[in-house]
Amino acid sequence: MLRKMIARLRGDAGMNTAEYAVGTLAAVAFAGILLKVLTSGNVQAALTGVIDRALR
Repeated sequence: MLRKMIARLRGDAGMNTAEYAVGTLAAVAFAGILLKVLTSGNVQAALTGVIDRALR
């Protein structure tokens, strides 16, 4: 019985939820940075130039 309790306490059953939370937080942070970069003036001008050249 004591062995079962020790094994339960040492288990990492809750790690999956924590890993998903950290992964989700990292994805949201990356999306925020990407949004900030893509909405900057220089990047918008470059993307507009690429699109204009592609449509000609």
